[in-house]
Amino acid sequence: GISLDQLVQNLDFAPTILDYAGIKPPASMQGESFRRLLTGDQNQGWRDAIYYTYYEYPSIHMVKRHYGIRTDRYKLIHFYYDVDEWELYDLEHDPQEMRNVYQDPEYKLVRENLHQKLLETRAYYGDSGALNKKFLYDAGLK
Repeated sequence: GISLDQLVQNLDFAPTILDYAGIKPPASMQGESFRRLLTGDQNQGWRDAIYYTYYEYPSIHMVKRHYGIRTDRYKLIHFYYDVDEWELYDLEHDPQEMRNVYQDPEYKLVRENLHQKLLETRAYYGDSGALNKKFLYDAGLK
């Protein structure tokens, strides 16, 4: 087997399987085939960040609703609905995510860059935040 350092998301699996089957994914399908990463082309034009959203609270995991962006070094998270909290972790110095550096002045530029990248990535995936607003509205919070 091989190990990859590139950031791959769960939504990349379907396009990858279709790629191996010789089938072009529909234009509406999110994600990218990572077949080329598996065959040795690991450095050209691959994403530098992944976006995720988690909205199944309360459910089996009991993790508050949040969305975030992760790069190879940093992870920016926004918890919403019944809370409005931001967290930022330097995964190189804190791989266990124990020290939230969101308010740390040394990370101001990192935080600003990640906020911008988060907005761009949400727009790329068509996440308008409407679902977040619905949860806030339903909770009587906004």
